[in-house]
Amino acid sequence: MTTELRRLRNYIGGEFKDAADGRTTEVVNPATGEVYATAPLSGQADVDAAMAAAAAAFPGWRDTTPAERQKALLKIADAFEARADELVAAESENTGKPLALTASEELPPMVDQIRFFAGAARLLEGRSAGEYMEGMTSIIRREPVGVCAQVAPWNYPMMMAVWKFAPAIAAGNTVVLKPSDTTPASTVLMAEIIDSVLPKGVFNVICGDRETGKAMVEHSTPAMASITGSVRAGMQVAESASKDVKRVHLELGGKAPVVVFEDADIAKAVEDIAVAGYFNAGQDCTAATRVLVHESIHDEFVAALAKAAADTKTGQPDDEDVLYGPLNNPNQLKQVAGFIERLPAHAKVEAGGHQVGDKGYFYAPTVVSGLKQDDEIIQNEVFGPVITVQSFTNEGQALEYANGVEFALASSVWTKDHGRAMRMSKNLDFGCVWINTHIPLVAEMPHGGFKKSGYGKDLSAYGFEDYTRIKHVMTSLDS
Repeated sequence: MTTELRRLRNYIGGEFKDAADGRTTEVVNPATGEVYATAPLSGQADVDAAMAAAAAAFPGWRDTTPAERQKALLKIADAFEARADELVAAESENTGKPLALTASEELPPMVDQIRFFAGAARLLEGRSAGEYMEGMTSIIRREPVGVCAQVAPWNYPMMMAVWKFAPAIAAGNTVVLKPSDTTPASTVLMAEIIDSVLPKGVFNVICGDRETGKAMVEHSTPAMASITGSVRAGMQVAESASKDVKRVHLELGGKAPVVVFEDADIAKAVEDIAVAGYFNAGQDCTAATRVLVHESIHDEFVAALAKAAADTKTGQPDDEDVLYGPLNNPNQLKQVAGFIERLPAHAKVEAGGHQVGDKGYFYAPTVVSGLKQDDEIIQNEVFGPVITVQSFTNEGQALEYANGVEFALASSVWTKDHGRAMRMSKNLDFGCVWINTHIPLVAEMPHGGFKKSGYGKDLSAYGFEDYTRIKHVMTSLDS
């Protein structure tokens, strides 16, 4: 018996449509390795149609009041909350994530973030009007930038879609959003829910692959391109956008150092780091996967972390005891396994280091010790459930090791010494520093990095302002 595949469609100008040329891609559930849906493989005609719809809708949406935009976003948040079970089910099928954790750890923050940006719509700040030249009054206007081309990743398809569209729409922009080709289902469901709230063309979703995203970024219509993805993808977007001087917002890779000093609470640090390293199968740019621990507690820490890894469970989405599900796709599984297969002789696998089961793309919670600063697995992002451990002798060396990578998104420091924590937070070259914790995010605070982790901020008033432009208006008092 053949099961009929679900048919996902683009959402353009308020209508659900197949790709203009009829092409599709298969969508696989990574927990089973089985195809469950098809999605449009959008081409230039689809990109043109979506950009035209967004451009046509922009003047009307730009001219709405902040109060109207706030009201619309609050309705979207309420609608997402009302259909939470459907969204969670779609996201789990998209990604293999545990149903219970997706419902408790992803849906509520996502709804809260929409409500935050609904409030931010009415709180744009700027300098007060004033006379900086005799007989002239200057005014600063903040305006939406226009049509925004946005590309979301596969590790948090729903939440990253929110991080993209909510600030853009709150600021008065219109959006063309592309989900990853491996995880389009929850974003298409979002479009179905949003359809009853926003004017046609304000929010558009097109499915497709890397070429679809490239066509979006290179299109002449968008004023801004925003992507969450790999460093390679970010560099390509920046290069493409430079040809017509588009604004670019990049949230790229990470390699978060987790610096554990000798006075840290080892039991608490191990417990929290294991969760922050293995949650979402380590497929998180801020994951706690690069631990630097003081030599005096190194062996004790490694033993405790290896036990925590052994006690951590991965499995099917309906198993409430699992912390994480599968890796997203076969290529990602191959990438993670490759890092372990290529480990140098001085490295030691303390726990895990192997695939789990023969169905889906599951990988065991893994701990690797004995590593050196220039090892591949230290310098490059694994993006899997693998925690590495290095030893350091003093604060200066810890800082040298922590900053000694090309990524600069997030970091954490574990110590009871307040002065040390403040020194480290000052000198760690990362967009976020957590102290005695790792990975909590709040809508009010910015998320974004330095160096090859990209530029621009998600969340917070800073993220909201990224979707605006500044205009100076000067008027003569004599006229």
